[in-house]
Amino acid sequence: MNKRIDPEVRVIYARLWHYVTPHKLIGFIAIVGMTTTAVVEAGLVALLAPLTDEALVAKQLESVNWIPYAFMIIFILRGISGFATEASLGWIGRQVISDLRRQVFDKFLTLPTRFFDNQAAGPLLSRMTYNVEMVAESVTSVVTIAVRDVLTVIAAFCVMIYYSPKLTVFVLVLFPIVALLVRLLGIAFRRYSDRIQASVGEVTQVTDEVIRGNHVVKAFGGYDYERARIDEVDGRNRNQNLKLIRVRSLGVAVTQLVFGFGIAMVVYFAARESLRDALTAGAFIAFFSAMMLMLQPVRRITNVNATLQRGVAGADSLFTIIDEQDEENTGTIEIDRVRGDVSFEKVSFSYGDENGTVLRDIDIDLPAGKTLAIVGHSGSGKSTLASLLPRFYEPDSGDIRIDGVSIRDLTLASLRDNISLVTQDVVLFNDTIANNLAYGQLNTHSHEELMRAAEAAYVLEFADELPEKLETIVGDRGVLLSGGQRQRIAIGRALLKNAPILILDEATSSLDTLSERRIQDALNVLMENRTTLVIAHRLSTVEKADRIIVLDAGRVVETGTHEELLAKGGQYATLYHMQFGVETGDE
Repeated sequence: MNKRIDPEVRVIYARLWHYVTPHKLIGFIAIVGMTTTAVVEAGLVALLAPLTDEALVAKQLESVNWIPYAFMIIFILRGISGFATEASLGWIGRQVISDLRRQVFDKFLTLPTRFFDNQAAGPLLSRMTYNVEMVAESVTSVVTIAVRDVLTVIAAFCVMIYYSPKLTVFVLVLFPIVALLVRLLGIAFRRYSDRIQASVGEVTQVTDEVIRGNHVVKAFGGYDYERARIDEVDGRNRNQNLKLIRVRSLGVAVTQLVFGFGIAMVVYFAARESLRDALTAGAFIAFFSAMMLMLQPVRRITNVNATLQRGVAGADSLFTIIDEQDEENTGTIEIDRVRGDVSFEKVSFSYGDENGTVLRDIDIDLPAGKTLAIVGHSGSGKSTLASLLPRFYEPDSGDIRIDGVSIRDLTLASLRDNISLVTQDVVLFNDTIANNLAYGQLNTHSHEELMRAAEAAYVLEFADELPEKLETIVGDRGVLLSGGQRQRIAIGRALLKNAPILILDEATSSLDTLSERRIQDALNVLMENRTTLVIAHRLSTVEKADRIIVLDAGRVVETGTHEELLAKGGQYATLYHMQFGVETGDE
């Protein structure tokens, strides 16, 4: 593992650098600023030699009356160059982060559904927040320190060589020792950075679940359980950070020790040189100041290696997402509006080897404008079957056709433009009711069309009672609305889309009896002349379907109309009579 660290770091950082190169002009300003800073700081210590020899030792003030002006110019240049460096590199850093964050977000939009099935939300969110900031620090702080301090060290060496080549050669011996130390520390920094970022994802995950599930936590007294979870994941995060701090502090201490030994030896040899009149007091002070000028840059370089490794680890986690395969979109056929003939031909599907086969050899022919109801026990594959039609998942075998054309040959946009979807788990965004109705491409519809859809879905019935009416914010995931109200908005969204194919997955499950009757009337209008797949546990909602199939363990075990299936006395009849008996008992 350790042998691969350096090449891996170079590859990742080189890739990250491609996000910097488009900003060459601003980068040039930063380089000029850092170069100026290094030169003026070296010039500052070089001025100490004439100041000491002429003013303090020889007391010839008239020969150094230019020095105060030189100091003033140096500090003005230092201020300007410092501002140029920080402002330009900071601008580049934020641009890089913005580009990376948008690229990852765009990737989230095009990744297949399977990817999100296998990923927890917390770690994904932490990559967009914490990990991205680590990359920002790598691009700004690391580059600033590395470039500026390297130039400062070079400039300081020039001053040292000018005043005492012999002592400079001795100081040079210390740098291979420091370089080896930085290399060893870098390995530890990278290892701990990876672990820290993973632990931040765990903290984000637990926090997100508590925020979203706060009603469940309160209702079931999950306070101690959740505190124990956060203590565990936060403890891991704290321990990894403490390890990183210890390694970084040890690196600084050892570096200071090495330079302390070097400084002591320099002072000793400088004293011997001065005894032979080979080194003046001013030259010694300038040499010693230049050497001290290097201490802070070397210390920062030792520290910044941890930041560099965190940035590389953060960039690696982002590139892992960016490199994921998008959902397959190889179709070339675009259809404006399909008739709606749907057929499943020997379709089988599984979520993975460990989960087994979910659907087996499904054969369905559904003519345009007809309604197919899919019923069965929980886990029988009903929702999975419906999810294959808009290609949220790809079947393992078999084919699905619309109007005789394989859905694999249709572009995803063309396919999904012809399908409306209403599910039990309604997804609303923290926006207005109107914007949730006219979501995405639906925002091109006129206000009159929006109002008709809202009225048909009985959205206006509750929206008109709100102070802002359709401009009312629904809250995070629609939390400010009731389940029935959220369901009505979802149905209104489907009404507004007016697609020829409709999927209703438990579309009335969250409604009270009164709302369900009204929504069912609206759905009946919506379903007219549309190909509709209805998934329902309440069999009373599918009695009028043109055809009903019963799924059991991923297979179609019964098919027919409501009356035909009741007459058969099979699974459908058993399910129906169980529900009918429960409802009768309740009454």
